[in-house]
Amino acid sequence: MSIDEYKGLMVFAEQREGKIHPVAYELLGKGTEIAQKLNVEVSAIVLGSNMGDELNELFYHGAQTVYVFDHPVLADFDLLNYKHNIARLVNEVKPETILIGATHLGRSLAPRIAAAVNTGLTADCTALEVGEEGNLVQIRPAFSGNIFAYIRTTTRPQMATVRYKVMQALPRDTSRKGGLIQKEPDIIDSMLKIVGKETTGGVNIAEADVIVCGGRGVKRSNDFALLQELADALGGITGCTRPIVDDGWMGKEHQVGFSGHTVKPKLYVAVGVSGSPQHLAGMRDSDVILAINADPSAPIFRLADYGIVGDLYEVVPKLVAEVRQRS
Repeated sequence: MSIDEYKGLMVFAEQREGKIHPVAYELLGKGTEIAQKLNVEVSAIVLGSNMGDELNELFYHGAQTVYVFDHPVLADFDLLNYKHNIARLVNEVKPETILIGATHLGRSLAPRIAAAVNTGLTADCTALEVGEEGNLVQIRPAFSGNIFAYIRTTTRPQMATVRYKVMQALPRDTSRKGGLIQKEPDIIDSMLKIVGKETTGGVNIAEADVIVCGGRGVKRSNDFALLQELADALGGITGCTRPIVDDGWMGKEHQVGFSGHTVKPKLYVAVGVSGSPQHLAGMRDSDVILAINADPSAPIFRLADYGIVGDLYEVVPKLVAEVRQRS
């Protein structure tokens, strides 16, 4: 099939319990930017049950057309039925580009869709550009984040999963309208049965406005109580670098960086963090970065907005006292 037969950009709008995941709005924002350069349409695809007014949010955030598969089986993520119905739509509509959030769900779904429609996939992108002849250039960290790979897909559709919190959503505009197209779902026997749901403990570091992150400069696992005091005083949560998780001091849900979470808080306090490329890839877009490190040559200071050269065991308690005094 000729590449010329494919046109348009499609975003998979992930939903959880009937609510659109915010990564979909980020993808629509970037998708709109790309589509305007290529003079094509931006569409979204949703699988769920009785989504109601939530579908309008996709229009408010930039979708021009929304394809909806509505069925009780699709209310919860059903890998085989999601893959089967999305692949059907892709083969029918033939979008040139498909963007999917690099969430746990998206990372499981995207490669199966790519295999079903016989195309390539670039995973965990942190940037997207329009290259020569309108090709999508997909940019992702490689070799543990030490370099960035620029990838162009020769097959169609071009598919990429994109990390949460690395793209900018469009401002919500309720005057935006679009076309809603109901598609008849084809429900297959997937042999999947949800017997229960459990939370992950309530930590959602990607959504935090304030993060106090500890690195190798924290000498003992119990010393993270110091960082927790500062986080509590600032109304934030604690994070950590990969070595801390590898040592078993904190869970992976707290990890910031290439192999952890990408975050974009209003304030990021890096305590005893050297600033490896792997870590910087996950927090470089924070609004304000404060670094505390005893080594004045630590790479983190090159990125930080403010820096304190000193022993964290002396600096952090003083910061806590100052914050509490001003509260």
